[in-house]
Amino acid sequence: MARIIVVTSGKGGVGKTTTSAAISSGLALRGHKTAVIDFDIGLRNLDIVMNCERRVVYDFVNVINGDANLRQALIKDKRVENLYILPASQTRDKDALTVEGVEKVLTDLAADGFEYIICDSPAGIEHGAFMALYFADTAIVVANPEVSSVRDSDRILGILQSKSRRAENGERVEECLLLTRYNPERVAKGEMLAVADVEEILATKLLGVIPESETVLKASNQGVPVIHDATSTAGQAYTDAVARLLGDDVEHRFINMEHKGLFKRLFRRSA
Repeated sequence: MARIIVVTSGKGGVGKTTTSAAISSGLALRGHKTAVIDFDIGLRNLDIVMNCERRVVYDFVNVINGDANLRQALIKDKRVENLYILPASQTRDKDALTVEGVEKVLTDLAADGFEYIICDSPAGIEHGAFMALYFADTAIVVANPEVSSVRDSDRILGILQSKSRRAENGERVEECLLLTRYNPERVAKGEMLAVADVEEILATKLLGVIPESETVLKASNQGVPVIHDATSTAGQAYTDAVARLLGDDVEHRFINMEHKGLFKRLFRRSA
C-alpha cells in the first residue's frame, strides 16, 4: 500500500519544492518506487527543479479530466530508476482539482506499485493546498527559523488534524518538521529562532535541519535535486532526513556552530 506524504507549509518561499524533489529522489535512491506530484496548478515549478520541463506533454489535470492516462503523463526521472514526476498544469485553475479526481490518481498510482507518493503542495490554505493534504498519511511541514513562518506552520498543523481524510475518520496524520535555511551563527546573534525554540512552539517531531547553503539555489537552477550533491551540507542533511523518514536512527547534524581549529583560525587571519 502506498504511503502518501504531503510536503506543505503556511508560508511561500520556504523550500517546499526543493524538499519535494530531494525527498522523492532520496526515497527512490533507497530503492523505493516513488512518484512526486506537483499540486501547484497554474504555477508549476517542480518540473524545472527536476529538469524535465521540456518533456511535459500531459499533466495532472489532463489525467483527472480523462484527456490522458497516468502512464502518458508520468515522466520518468533520468537520474534515478524508481522515480516518476507528475507535473502540474500551467493553464488551468486550481479548482480543476477535485477530491474524486485526486483520489483516483492516487489509487491508480498505488495499484501500479508505487510505494511512496509525494505531494508537493502550494503554500497557504487555498484549494490546491487542501487537495494536496487531504489524503496524506504523513505531512512534512517545511518552515524557516523565523516567527512568521513558524506561526503559519502551526496553522497548517491544525488544518491537517481537522480537515484531512484521516481527521474525518478519527485518525491523525503523522506530522514531522523540516527546518530549512538554518544558520547556527545567525541563531547565536539572535537573528533566527533556534531549533529548540521551533520544536517547543510546534510540538512536532523534527525530521531534519537543512543548513543555509548556496548549493540549494545552484542545484535548483541546474535542475538537479540537491540531495544528489553528496559533498554539500544541504545534500547530506536531506539524505539524513530521508533515512529518518524510513525509520533509521540518524543523529541530527548542522544544528550547532562549527568550532574552527587553531590552524583554520590562523589561516583565516593570514589570508
